[in-house]
Amino acid sequence: MAQNPGMSGTVDSYGVVGHPVAHSLSPFIHAMFARQTGQAMSYRLFDFPPEALQESVAAFFARGGRGLNITLPYKVAAVAHANELTKRAQHAGAVNTLAMRKDGTILGDNTDGVGLTQDLCSNRHVVVTHRRVLVIGAGGAARGVLAPLLGLEPQIVVIANRTADRAKALAAAFARLGAVEGVGFRYIAGGAFDLVINATSASLTGEIPDVPVGVVGPDTFCYDMAYGKGDTPFVRWCLELGCRAAVPGWGMLVEQAAESFRLWRGVRPLTGPVLSALTAS
Repeated sequence: MAQNPGMSGTVDSYGVVGHPVAHSLSPFIHAMFARQTGQAMSYRLFDFPPEALQESVAAFFARGGRGLNITLPYKVAAVAHANELTKRAQHAGAVNTLAMRKDGTILGDNTDGVGLTQDLCSNRHVVVTHRRVLVIGAGGAARGVLAPLLGLEPQIVVIANRTADRAKALAAAFARLGAVEGVGFRYIAGGAFDLVINATSASLTGEIPDVPVGVVGPDTFCYDMAYGKGDTPFVRWCLELGCRAAVPGWGMLVEQAAESFRLWRGVRPLTGPVLSALTAS
């Protein structure tokens, strides 16, 4: 049962660490979560330069801080700040959530993958089990979501990357978790996929990944892990190809935050109201 520290007048301290971090929507999201669940907590932005990261994170917890979200470019570096990693953080090789435990040790978790699968399955009602999934990109964003995706038992997950060797190496690292294959962009075979996930930063630069148009068909659900005002370039491209539906990653953003909140506070907030507030025009 979650306790409300507000009963004793205590306000617990949380925040998000990045560089830069001023653009982060995490304070807005967690403030809504806190109001909804009656939790007494503060949540701040922390822009720590690389040379001060280790000392600054340690100082935050030494002052009584309870938890941190970690965003770019520190998700890999944050592994070193944890005394123990969850299995999903171990699989991802990166941490986006640090939580101080009662015994004074820090747990490192990665909620990105569960944020994606929660949005796909619960919010979007996408069936992944026994379906063909294409993940575009073989960087940290792809690595962070592969274990939860494979846990849904798709028929196969194909990882496609501009550099085929990176895709193959990533597929090999996750081979024991399910059927996964790594290929270069031009070697994607098998026609249209049931689910196509863009895990590259192409949308942020206004570009489209150089994949064959045949990967998208009329029954394909397309998901861009990037998000912004309006449709991303990837979402627009997929819609032009006649896909079943295409969405940006707002839901993943909110769902991964809700999972962090659950880890910290012992209660999982409702995500619908926050998602509606973020995407309202």
